[in-house]
Parts: sequence; structure tokens; C-alpha cells
Amino acid sequence: MHALDVQKVSHWFGANRVLWDVNLQVAAGQIVAMVGPSGCGKSTLLRAILGTHPPREGVILADGIRIDGPTRHVGIVYQDYALYDFLTARKNVAFGPMLDETNPAFRLFRFPAWRRLRRRHLAEATALLEKVGLERAADRYPSEMSGGMRQRVAIAQALVMRPKILLLDEPFGALDEATREELQLMILSLAEENRLARQAGGQPPHTILLVTHELNEALYVAERVIGLSQFHEDGARGATIVYDKASPVFRPDQAKDVEALHKQREELRAAVFDPENLKKHDRYVTFWKDHADKR
Repeated sequence: MHALDVQKVSHWFGANRVLWDVNLQVAAGQIVAMVGPSGCGKSTLLRAILGTHPPREGVILADGIRIDGPTRHVGIVYQDYALYDFLTARKNVAFGPMLDETNPAFRLFRFPAWRRLRRRHLAEATALLEKVGLERAADRYPSEMSGGMRQRVAIAQALVMRPKILLLDEPFGALDEATREELQLMILSLAEENRLARQAGGQPPHTILLVTHELNEALYVAERVIGLSQFHEDGARGATIVYDKASPVFRPDQAKDVEALHKQREELRAAVFDPENLKKHDRYVTFWKDHADKR
């Protein structure tokens, strides 16, 4: 069973055709990057997966469960970190489990049980902040943190709910280059956690779909890159997936070798972003075929 299964999804707004016949399967533990020209419908597809804007046609499943509305199975982190200014980093991360597992009456009338549960929530939040490198900032308020630190808190906020798939919508777009590189390494550390879990025979914990406009970033942090584009033979019907291939896998302790990505970056640019390149896109959508051939 796939962590995410997008089946024949199409969407439009009046006469404006945005998405057409989008099919995408993401296995548990995959970290996938999605790129595409401005206005091609990346955000529309993310909102459909999130469940806030169901598609006009098609089906979306998360861990085999149909997505008809927002669900805890799908989490999201936006470019603008949605933190509560009056809560510390630790309490921001613990806020979701509190809402999910309790209500005001429980917290008021079953205070001893709530106090025990609260300790567990805060301990989980502390562990996640350590995972994203913020153990020393756990008791800081958002106003006391940099943009990169706030974005790490937002990612921990999403991870604490243990979603089947985590959507990252241009999460590093507003950050400076140095901070962006630090957060790229954080994503690679989550990929390393997946690798170690597989190696031990367990279930990889992190399935991520990352939207970015930076091709180097997509190829660097993800093990698979998909391209959504309206530049294809049936583009008048809307954007669809025109590129889907594995990308090089980097470890957090490896030096970033951008030149090693050059050939695939140019292929990706031509297949997805060139309006003159309307060749049959099946030639670039080969991830699952290539994966099967390697078995």
C-alpha cells in the first residue's frame, strides 16, 4: 500500500483548466520533490492532497484512506510558519497533541490525568525539537527565534502528529541561503533516519512531498523528483506530471556536489520548464519502471 496514491486527478476553476489526469504514487518512507513552472497548479495539487480543496475529478488516498477533507494522516508546513506567539517552541509543538487527545472538560475536570498526559506531550515535543536541532531553544518564544528556527519548530509541529505523509510547501523560500542549507541538511537527516529504519527491518517514519522552485534543492534533498507542467501535448487540458525519476541520494555528512547534478538538472529543465518541448512525456515518467527493473 502506498503512503500517497493520487489517481486520475483533474481540477479546474470555471474555464481555467489547472490539473489534468494527475497520477502519483509515493511509497512509505520516500522523500519526493515536486517542481514546475509558476502557475502550473502545484499549490492546487497540494491543497487537494491536504483535503482542503478536493479535486473536481479523481481520487486521493493516504495510507489507503480516501481524502475527502482535512485529516491527521496528511500534515503540511507552509513557507510562513504558523506558530502561536504566546507559546514557547516546546508548547507550540505540544499544542497539536493536546487538541487531538483532550478537550476543555477533560483538562478541567480530570486534572491529574491531564497533567500526566501533558508531561508526555511535552516530552514528545522536546524529543522532536532535539531531532530538528532546537533542543537549546525549546523554551524560547517565536519572537526570540530566527526565521530558520521558527521553520524548524513548524516542521516539528507537523511531525509530532505522525502524519502518513508530510507536505512541505516552499518551506525554505523566505530564508537566506545559509539557513536554507541548514534546513536542507535537516531533511537529509530525516532521510537518513528512514534509511536506518529500513536497514533494521522497520517502517521508515518520514514520507515527505516537498514543493520547491529550486532545481538544485529538489535534486539534493529528495531521492525522487517529479515535474508538474502544462508544457505537454495536451497542455490545454491542464498541467500533469511530465517528469518522474530518481535523483542522487546524498547523506547528511557528504559534501554538496552541485556539479554532479548538472546533467539531470538540465534534463529536468527541458522536460518541465521549456514551453517549446512538448514531446510525449512518458519518456521522462519512468520512476516505477526503473524501480521495477532494478529488482
